[in-house]
Amino acid sequence: MIDTHSHIYLPDFDEDRADILKRARETGIENILMPNIDGQSIRPMMTVEEQNPGYCYSMMGLHPTSVKGDYEEQLANIKYWLDQRDFIAVGEIGIDLYWDKTWEREQRAVFRKQIQWAKEKEIPVVIHVRDAFDAVFQELDKVYDKGLRGVFHSFSGSVKQMQRALEYSGFMLGINGIVTFKNSNLDIVLKEAGADRLLTETDAPYLAPVPYRGKRNQPAYMKNTLSKLAEIYNMAEEEMDILTTQNARKLFGI
Repeated sequence: MIDTHSHIYLPDFDEDRADILKRARETGIENILMPNIDGQSIRPMMTVEEQNPGYCYSMMGLHPTSVKGDYEEQLANIKYWLDQRDFIAVGEIGIDLYWDKTWEREQRAVFRKQIQWAKEKEIPVVIHVRDAFDAVFQELDKVYDKGLRGVFHSFSGSVKQMQRALEYSGFMLGINGIVTFKNSNLDIVLKEAGADRLLTETDAPYLAPVPYRGKRNQPAYMKNTLSKLAEIYNMAEEEMDILTTQNARKLFGI
């Protein structure tokens, strides 16, 4: 298994990160991919990567909820780091209109700019979308070409939104603990598509799967998400594991 989206560098794990990573390895997590949030998260994220070479991999991007009055300075910092070294993806980027619509125009512009950088670097994008599928699709349509690839992280949309997302060839759906929530209906949505474009993720420390819902999430809990996916598609867990792991390796080049 590959956890394609985990914030294990956050302070939530400062006291027991080594144990969390040990448990992840013991559970069968082969790699952990870490999306950036903003300027403050870069150093902690890269430190975790340095301490776990070949196991934890960093992305670089500006999260949409971090797009505020200083977004130009934040964006310049992201570009600086993208030009300093290699990252496995530009992420996490996107549009989030759940908490605040004040900066929607700026979020859209920042989203497009970071997609352009991903195209120049020939690396995938990791897209955060919350209450903003229409906006994300509108901006993607402006810059999309078949060279662009990526994942709709923490997908929890409708059948129509899923079908629209998968119209972008080279894009996949990131599935986490939400699929185990009884009220999510995500299991019903996913049945309308094949399993060939799915990735597994945790979004740790958030969105822990049942039976850990409400607790701090961690990479080892991804096994519960994988089990649920296997159940939805009537596949053996090992088969689902192989499929989603191959998808992750193909998309991120690891």
